[in-house]
Amino acid sequence: MSGNTIGSLFAVTNFGESHGPAIGCVIDGCPPGLSLCEADIQTDLDRRRPGTSRHVTQRSELDTVAILSGVYEGKTTGTPICLLIKNTDQRSKDYGNILETFRPGHADYSYLHKYGRRDPRGGGRASARLTAPMVAAGAVAKKWLLEKYGTTFRGCMTQIGDITIPFESWEHVAGNPFFAPVADVSGLETYMDDLRKAGDSCGARIRVTASGVPVGLGEPLFDKLDADIAFAMMGINAVKGVEIGAGFASVTQRGSTHGDALSPDGFKSNSAGGVLGGISTGQDLEVSIAIKPTSSIITPRESIDTAGQPAVVVTKGRHDPCVGIRATPIAEAMLALVVMEHALRQRAQNADVQVNTPDIMRKRG
Repeated sequence: MSGNTIGSLFAVTNFGESHGPAIGCVIDGCPPGLSLCEADIQTDLDRRRPGTSRHVTQRSELDTVAILSGVYEGKTTGTPICLLIKNTDQRSKDYGNILETFRPGHADYSYLHKYGRRDPRGGGRASARLTAPMVAAGAVAKKWLLEKYGTTFRGCMTQIGDITIPFESWEHVAGNPFFAPVADVSGLETYMDDLRKAGDSCGARIRVTASGVPVGLGEPLFDKLDADIAFAMMGINAVKGVEIGAGFASVTQRGSTHGDALSPDGFKSNSAGGVLGGISTGQDLEVSIAIKPTSSIITPRESIDTAGQPAVVVTKGRHDPCVGIRATPIAEAMLALVVMEHALRQRAQNADVQVNTPDIMRKRG
């Protein structure tokens, strides 16, 4: 009931607070025999890490991961894997001025009314800091899926604020702090510099895909693959919308074009985003998420205090002017966790199922 665990066969329990001594997760259900070390996980954590450019929070955390259990002589044992990431650069004093007030757009108000108390330091459990353990867990899932099925994950930013980012090439994504699929990000840098000077924030749109997904993952009703993807993506801090495949563009499409035609060479399009009837088709999973503007900004805003009296809130501290800038590896990780969960379900329930559909029908559109 506490809502800190995602998955059942590959269950990941997240723990810690933004300004506590450490954050981390416990992975229960990872198959034994997977070669695993900290370096396998650290690469993705470094992609999400704060302080990597002037456009994100300057909180300086190395996010160094330690594997405390579940691995022996370099291989997973099948027992729970505990991953720990220490917090080393907390500045809790920055939040002293909001102890008795509520930040508009943040979880302060709802947390206090749910629990009767709240941790205001960096947002406590509501902080995007708690996405780091999910990236770590996602790295484990990615490695197993790659070795078992050849499944790969990648993502990019397709919009920041009111700037739409055209897709040029996946090759550009790793070469800039925005995870943008374009060669020239100077316009995005100027936009963010102006936004930061104005003391404001903006949202973003992130695209994430999975390639080499086995056919047949997912259930036909309540545990649809796309439903679980949407559930996982909405669990990421600040996400306010999820699209699978054509998403809301489906509203203006005709049935004659939205339905993905099949041919002897495979699917001709992928409006479905790789899922039909809640079950994977073998095409690329295509997911987009909408991320709201950062709630913690230095622009004065109207609010109330804990006594219900009017107040003006100015949030000091080190915050991302756009949390979407570091969201790409997070979205990749959450997608990997869902695919991992369903891959283990399929292996457990339908491992002996064989369909004589020609391999050519499994081509990804």
